[in-house]
Amino acid sequence: MIHQTWTESTTGKKVRCVHTDAKKYTVANVLTIGKEYEVKNESEEYYFVVDESGKMGGFYKEYFEEV
Repeated sequence: MIHQTWTESTTGKKVRCVHTDAKKYTVANVLTIGKEYEVKNESEEYYFVVDESGKMGGFYKEYFEEV
């Protein structure tokens, strides 16, 4: 049940959004280009961050660069 404590967990890394050109989904509404986000969790393909809506979201790593 890690998803219940993600928002309070400490972060080990930060990433910066470099683009929002999604092929399938609209991410421009919840990510801001140039803004840094704290990574709450990570998988092989996704970073899980608190987005502009204030909720946890999983986004492809291609939208970010490590800071």
